[in-house]
Amino acid sequence: MSKWSVSIKAEGDRPMELDEIVALADAVAPLGGIASGVGAMSYGAQIVVEAEGSDQAVDLALPLFAKAIAEAELPDWPVTKAEVIGEDEDYYE
Repeated sequence: MSKWSVSIKAEGDRPMELDEIVALADAVAPLGGIASGVGAMSYGAQIVVEAEGSDQAVDLALPLFAKAIAEAELPDWPVTKAEVIGEDEDYYE
């Protein structure tokens, strides 16, 4: 298995407040994650998962993202983007 960074973005109908993105950041922190979206009509997170391939990484990351959104009490907006980057294990050695 390899580690993958999965960036997920959801878009909605109003700008996101700082406290909302901080709550999302707190929710994704245990996943090696970061959050973004202050002032944007969207929010997003990058989280790290272990998977066999990029498709499986997205399949694993989407429910984790949904759980983080619920924990942060953010609006349930549709996911509009999911990008995957494989992490080169040699980079960390």
